[in-house]
Amino acid sequence: MRKIFLAATAMVFAGAGSALAADALPPVYEEPIYEAPVSHPVPAASGWYIRGDAGYSWNRSKGTDFFQGGLGTYSAFTSSKLRGSYSVGGGVGYQMSKHLRSDVTLDYFGKADFRGSTRGGCGVLPAGPCTSTDLSSFSGLSLLANAYVDIYKHGRFTLYGGAGLGGTRVKWDGLSNTSCADDGSGCDPTDYHGGGAKWRFTYALMAGASVDLTCNLKADVGYRYRHVSGGGMFKSLTSSGYQGYDRGFDSHEVRGGLRYGFGGCAQEEVYIEPAPIMPAVYK
Repeated sequence: MRKIFLAATAMVFAGAGSALAADALPPVYEEPIYEAPVSHPVPAASGWYIRGDAGYSWNRSKGTDFFQGGLGTYSAFTSSKLRGSYSVGGGVGYQMSKHLRSDVTLDYFGKADFRGSTRGGCGVLPAGPCTSTDLSSFSGLSLLANAYVDIYKHGRFTLYGGAGLGGTRVKWDGLSNTSCADDGSGCDPTDYHGGGAKWRFTYALMAGASVDLTCNLKADVGYRYRHVSGGGMFKSLTSSGYQGYDRGFDSHEVRGGLRYGFGGCAQEEVYIEPAPIMPAVYK
């Protein structure tokens, strides 16, 4: 019996020693297993597109001048102010790369009212001061070649900036001129002058954002600054020469529109590196 007890005790201590020795050994790690990169197709912008836009412009005159017949010189209007106007337009363009595109646009902007005044004498009171009220309006057709850079992209949203060069055909309506004595003693008969129309150099700067409604259709909201150079404004009904000139005007325009691409839903491959799969650790 004693021999059996000693043999069992020896076996227990031997097993415990083996377990302690196993715990003392460092854990065994296997090398992590990496999966191959996975490609995910995403919509790729490319090809021809058309666009349509509508907006509203706040216009600012750079100044206007009128011809003083008696003196043979031009003088500035005492005041000149332009009202705002709406605009509608369209264009065709091409997406050259992921970040660069260009288009040609034709925009019509509706009539912007003009109100000006001059100081001087008038027929009812030649020696006294008089103030004239000059009323007119103009509209225009603007043709621009534009280039844009997509500055930032995130998901369906894109921020962009751009610039354009071209010309605007500015058409002035006839101008009515009424001079009245400042003391209220009377007014001269109203004079009417014919308006002028001419193409003028124009440049523009743009910034905005677009969102992908589908892979072909984008909604666009943006701002455009446009400068139109000066030109003839009005002339005498009995003469072909201009009696008034505007020095040009600036427009600050807010626009919204849609762009539709004809490139189809082309795909480009984007590779995403997966996280490594870590195997189990054996001790």
